[in-house]
Amino acid sequence: MTRRIARVLLDSPLPQLDRLFDYVLPGEFGDVPIGVRVRVPLRTAGRMVDAYVVEIAEEDDASRPLSTVDSVVSQVPVLPERLYRLARRVADRAAGSASDILRLVIPKRQVRVEKAWQADAVAATPGEESTARADAVLDEYDGLRAVIDEGGRAAVEAIPGMNHAAPRWTQLLAAAATRMLASGASTIIAVPDHRDLDRLLAALEELAPAESIVRYDSRQTNPDRYRGFLRTLEEAPCIVVGNRSAVYAPVRAGLVAIWDDGDPLYSEPLAPYVHSRDAMLLRQEQEGSALLFAGHTRTSDVERLVQLGWLTDVRAARRVLPRVILSSPQEMEQPAQRVHSGAFVAARKATEEGPVLVQVARPGFAPTLVCAECRAPARCAHCGGPLGASHRGAVPVCGWCGRSAGAWKCPSCSSAQLRLAASGSERTADELGRAFPGVRVIVADGAHPVEAVSAKPALVVATRGAEPIADGGYRAVLLLDGVRMLQAPDLRIGESCLRWWSNAAALAAPGAPIHLVGVDGPTGRALATWTQPGYARAELESRAPLHLPPATRVALVEGQPASVSRALEVLEEIPLPPGAVLGPVPIDVGPASATHDDGRVRALVRFEYAAGTAVTSRLRGAVVAEAVKRRRGRGQSNRIPLSVRLDMLDPEL
Repeated sequence: MTRRIARVLLDSPLPQLDRLFDYVLPGEFGDVPIGVRVRVPLRTAGRMVDAYVVEIAEEDDASRPLSTVDSVVSQVPVLPERLYRLARRVADRAAGSASDILRLVIPKRQVRVEKAWQADAVAATPGEESTARADAVLDEYDGLRAVIDEGGRAAVEAIPGMNHAAPRWTQLLAAAATRMLASGASTIIAVPDHRDLDRLLAALEELAPAESIVRYDSRQTNPDRYRGFLRTLEEAPCIVVGNRSAVYAPVRAGLVAIWDDGDPLYSEPLAPYVHSRDAMLLRQEQEGSALLFAGHTRTSDVERLVQLGWLTDVRAARRVLPRVILSSPQEMEQPAQRVHSGAFVAARKATEEGPVLVQVARPGFAPTLVCAECRAPARCAHCGGPLGASHRGAVPVCGWCGRSAGAWKCPSCSSAQLRLAASGSERTADELGRAFPGVRVIVADGAHPVEAVSAKPALVVATRGAEPIADGGYRAVLLLDGVRMLQAPDLRIGESCLRWWSNAAALAAPGAPIHLVGVDGPTGRALATWTQPGYARAELESRAPLHLPPATRVALVEGQPASVSRALEVLEEIPLPPGAVLGPVPIDVGPASATHDDGRVRALVRFEYAAGTAVTSRLRGAVVAEAVKRRRGRGQSNRIPLSVRLDMLDPEL
């Protein structure tokens, strides 16, 4: 006697449940499509859990004891086979669970939306005029059309600048998606944040039919998000535009593209912490679609793939170089002067014609205070955090615990006087407002978001990444606090600074001066000569002898000392190079405390890409073993005994 068996993936964060389980599928349920949601009993916990049907098989041995599927939640196959394979591959590479990946992409079920949905969307294609306009944009780049048409892979150096009120990079990606839609294939485009998303959608709406554009956005309501997800399950081609989770959209993609992959927002904060760039690479390898990494600058990760010949280096047929001006040797001898004379004169002249962008490192008024007598950093007496001020004459407030410090005294010299040691966006606006009387001053940062400004004269003081676009481009750009930015203790700080500055410079009007104040060296020269790929190549070459990412991969192993030791012992089976394991060392709780976290430790494991499967599979096995051991030892701590994180942007012990 045969019976139907459903092999399901449980929606559970427990690592020991990250595999397929067999359940009897009763005949009363009729035809059950693969990929639907079901409810199944979990015998060990005595409760019902959600699951996805991955396979359906017939079994002759009816004597094997199996539980029975309790119910079919919906007939909509929300987990197509291609999405499951992608989630499985991504999770395995990151030593994580497939269900954690699926939780990022499959929204919660919305019954009303599902009932109203009909999987009968008609393919909408762009008109001949839109296709011709898209091809004209693509022809501005050497060989880009061939890359897209032939399913190639490329790193594209986007042309900087504005086209009226639209950044030119949005027109590049919109054109690529439009050409792919005209050929009858879908496209996925990932952008860092909602501002980039809105700008790209505006460019797409000029070329592609509205019904073919699907938005993946965390700001959407649950019904809208589920409605968009259901659209991606249909056969009709579409253009999916969204943030980091958009890379998993279940369309049959002919093109996948990512804008500005160096942005830290692409690093997923939830387990298994997969970067969108890595997920996109695995997706392209699985589906054979065209792949584009586009940006004004280039990460060392992408440059590594270019050097290996895996990505084609695509540049503009006629390069457009912004007019970047570095500080003169005489100005470099005046480090205390925040805005050098050349930049000041350029800004004053430019404000007669239109808006001027001033990029600063930090928001607020004075993020940092020091003792007025001995210049020692002002620290909170409760937690040791840095003190700052929201405006001139304000009571100091701790940046960590938020406590006021009205009675502060310097522990070194007992002085009660404080001095402003740093200028945030608001203080900079205050100072420039006095230096430029009669000129409107606009602050753009996290607390004061500004999407766009007109072509009227103005000083726009913005933190890095929060710069609004200006109609026709900025008439001048001042990049301040560069030295302070470069001093951050971050492996990739040079790449990050070059990305911040390049993106700001790309907002300038043609021929407008762009002043990088107080910075020279390789980073400044790369911006001035617009040779960001060369800088990324030099960074990659300098990290290779030290076995630092992305020249090698890195795993962070964290947990109880015994658990970490057992995980590292498992890796001894793999021939890792000498010095591959750093640590274990105690974990600091955080900046507000000097105590250690319940004896927990962490270690770094560096390994070659070729050893990736061996390392991640063994680390995953160690995580599962520790989780099972913890479950059996009911009296133990509730803390997770072992966790693993792969390929952090800035690995440190």
